[in-house]
Amino acid sequence: MSVAEPRRIVLFRHAKADWPPVSDHERPLAERGRLDAAAAGRKLADSGVAFDLALCSTAVRTRETWKLAVHEFPKRPKTVYEERIYEASPGELIALLNETPDDAQNVLLIGHNPGVQGLADILAGASEGDARERMTRRGFPAAAFAVLTFTGPWKSLEPGTATLVDYWAPTE
Repeated sequence: MSVAEPRRIVLFRHAKADWPPVSDHERPLAERGRLDAAAAGRKLADSGVAFDLALCSTAVRTRETWKLAVHEFPKRPKTVYEERIYEASPGELIALLNETPDDAQNVLLIGHNPGVQGLADILAGASEGDARERMTRRGFPAAAFAVLTFTGPWKSLEPGTATLVDYWAPTE
């Protein structure tokens, strides 16, 4: 794979979480979250993109979201559960993505707001169609994802270097 070929980044917010009396990190998905995670997985699978790598927060709700979403994929990508995604700022998420090996072309990052939404806003120097308008109007609800592309090595990913090409959120 050449670094001249466009890379794809999907920024995927965990699905709707429940509020039992546990620490924030241990919160599981609510029933609606389980349904929305599977729906998001189907939508991603329908895109036909073969993902090389998934970077997933270690929080229970992100791991459950990923488990339900990836079940819809024809092929499971390599998955890395990364503690640094939990409560990460957009800058910290960029630093993490900068560490991605260049042989990974299509990467999913399953994380939390406000970091995921902030990262989508910061990376997108341009957008296609009405993707930015839809993302701005809807915000970044649980189980939403933004799809961005950029060209170059992962270490060159920085604010404004990507194009927002799609955005999806479950219906409420």
